[in-house]
Amino acid sequence: MSKSIVTTIGIRKMLEARAGIAPLPCITGFAFGDGAVSDGIIRMPDPDEPYLRNELYRQKIDGFQIMSDTCIRYTCTLAKGTLKGIQINEMALYDADGDLVAIKSFMDKGKDEDIEMAFEIDDIFYKEGSVDG
Repeated sequence: MSKSIVTTIGIRKMLEARAGIAPLPCITGFAFGDGAVSDGIIRMPDPDEPYLRNELYRQKIDGFQIMSDTCIRYTCTLAKGTLKGIQINEMALYDADGDLVAIKSFMDKGKDEDIEMAFEIDDIFYKEGSVDG
């Protein structure tokens, strides 16, 4: 089963934007890596470690789709020759500042050199439990 987190830096940026302290940089791309699986076990990303365990490649997003009032789906397609022969098992969304703001770990996905591979990440905000008090 995949594991996803919003990084602490991503949360800080959202809070600062809401308070009017700083503008919120937009999501601009995906980062891909192969360091999230060890001995067949998916390692949970750490919100306080805003990086992939073994980042290999960054690419701009193809686009996004508004799925609902609380969800936007970002897409990215790796071209045929990109990351060929790699077992991809971690990816992240990065913003215009280059910071990883959301990280997802999952089981190995082999990337053949003769196929394109599309990835999606849903950026979701839950209505329940979003304000502590």
